[in-house]
Amino acid sequence: MTDFKGDFVMNMLKMYRKHFIAVIALFLCLMIPAAAGAAMHDEGGGADQRPVQAFDVVQGKVVKSVPNSPEFQGYAKSWLNGVTGLSPKLSADDKCGYVFRIPLDQPTAVKAGNAQVMTQDVFLFYCPKKPQLLLVFDENRKPYLLTFKGNIKPFLKAMDL
Repeated sequence: MTDFKGDFVMNMLKMYRKHFIAVIALFLCLMIPAAAGAAMHDEGGGADQRPVQAFDVVQGKVVKSVPNSPEFQGYAKSWLNGVTGLSPKLSADDKCGYVFRIPLDQPTAVKAGNAQVMTQDVFLFYCPKKPQLLLVFDENRKPYLLTFKGNIKPFLKAMDL
């Protein structure tokens, strides 16, 4: 299933390194429906069974997938509660870090600037020595890049990367 999409995404990553956020958003938009459908089909369950995934930016692929749990749900929801606003811009280094995807067990409201949106997934952008950011998509797949206050160290420890 990832043959065409995976190759396409890898080529996009190589060609558009300067447009890092656009490439990551494209990757997420292409892979979220496939991953959600695969999880529901393979496991016969709902949204709470979709795994937490770590995407290594340098390698350009998902490097770890772990079962979702109430612990991961708690981390994601605490970050959403700690949102401080919309990020003015993403100036991430395209040679470091991870993007973590935490599927939520149910749609959750988050305040994004002046708007309140419902999201089903939380994406944590993590690069050492850079501000941590969250990316959420509303029901129309519009992306919102958010700043937040929260401790991500317990999450990183639980992911064991």
